[in-house]
Amino acid sequence: MNLKNLFLMILVFSASMVSAQRKLPNIIYIYADDLGYGEIGAYGQTKIKTPHLDQMAREGMLFTNHYTGAPVCAPARAMLLTGKHAGNAYIRGNFELGGFADSEERGQLPLPEGTFTIAHLMKKAGYTIGAVGKWGLGMTGNSGHPNNQGFDYFYGLLDQKQAHNYYPTHLWENEKWDTLNNPVIYVHRPLNKETATDADFNYFKGNVYAPEKMTDKALEFIDKNKDQPFFLYFPSPLPHVSLQAPDEFVKKYIGAFDESYYYGENGYSSTKYPLSTHAAMVTYLDDQVGAIIAKIKSLGLDDNTIIMFSSDNGGAWDGGIPKDTFNLNGPLRGQKRDLYEGGIRIPFIVRWPGKIKAGSTSDLISAQYDLMATFAELTKQPPVKNTDGLSFLPTLIGKPAKQEKHQFLYFEFGETGGSVAVRMGDWKGVRVNLKKNPKTPWQVYNLRSDLGETTDVATKHPDLVKKFEAIVQKEHRLSPIKEWEFINPEREK
Repeated sequence: MNLKNLFLMILVFSASMVSAQRKLPNIIYIYADDLGYGEIGAYGQTKIKTPHLDQMAREGMLFTNHYTGAPVCAPARAMLLTGKHAGNAYIRGNFELGGFADSEERGQLPLPEGTFTIAHLMKKAGYTIGAVGKWGLGMTGNSGHPNNQGFDYFYGLLDQKQAHNYYPTHLWENEKWDTLNNPVIYVHRPLNKETATDADFNYFKGNVYAPEKMTDKALEFIDKNKDQPFFLYFPSPLPHVSLQAPDEFVKKYIGAFDESYYYGENGYSSTKYPLSTHAAMVTYLDDQVGAIIAKIKSLGLDDNTIIMFSSDNGGAWDGGIPKDTFNLNGPLRGQKRDLYEGGIRIPFIVRWPGKIKAGSTSDLISAQYDLMATFAELTKQPPVKNTDGLSFLPTLIGKPAKQEKHQFLYFEFGETGGSVAVRMGDWKGVRVNLKKNPKTPWQVYNLRSDLGETTDVATKHPDLVKKFEAIVQKEHRLSPIKEWEFINPEREK
């Protein structure tokens, strides 16, 4: 074979490889923080405007039985990225290191070296991998940093405590400190109700709003990688308190609510308009989603890009947000930190023009730890062996007959007293306060007839109680952190 023919063969092979890569859909996973099941219009919200997410639901598929892996930030993120439920996951709670000051920034318990993440999976399929937003699974210099967990690029907040302030002094770009033009703000400083002035409230306002910087970097990542398959994980810090939003967004809501000044008495930043500010934060998040969709359309990538939107856990009435104002978790019982439905059932919308039927709804019982298996099937890779998830790709592309279904979903949470939960078909079992009383009885609810978990029918279904208990004993593995081990604490001795 002469050099000319060899060269032509190389060109043809390279072109076929590029063509094959371009057939792989881009994936953007947008992850809200503490956004409740009932907090956007598509799930029944009436007071907060979310036009872009509502449009996304009209153009895609809305899930009604989708769950996070845990009811707080760090473990939810870890389970999503590793495809494991709480009984097998390495990170099962918010294990904080360091403090709030910049000099004490240490992050949370890091993902260990050797962890297999969605980023590693997508890298094997030929994707460029980016993460922009709030991380919470490790810091610079340790195994949990996103660059050490398969991500080619990272921009945002590494430490969840830093995420309490939307006007931080810095963000991180890969392992480089990116200074922002903001003063030092300690958001947990309460104000004196008798003497607080406008200047005192303005202390909690900075110059550079972190979510705006994050959106800019996300759009840059999309631009830079538009000619190759990319996976963008975009865990926005919104709308987790503190209550801080640009004035232009807050002004859209002032006068819409009967609200009183919040002086920080229950933690987080003080504000004159707590309800308007929370609503503004959700609407700002919705604007970010709109900007990302608009960018994809402008680049001609719309038909080959899957955009997913979800939340890390249920909504929380913390730091100036009254319990009943926004109906944050819709008809569900409980909130963030609970294993009742309000803490773990979350919104999930998927948009993929031409592949997912517009305006469709799925009641498939699914969880965020299903993403690993779903992405493996999507990218035609062998099934991932070490995962608790199942692929829901058949549901997305309109082939429900081929959809494998979970026999159960398993949850455990070692903070706030220790609790476990099992979802099995229409039935839900919950045990709470197990650290204080290891013999706490099971509560049993039929979610089809009692979505709000108001009527415990455990005494009528001892057979279910036995099944739930057997699932716990089968699915729980000894926790790597003794503070999280409450199911078999004697094994820690």
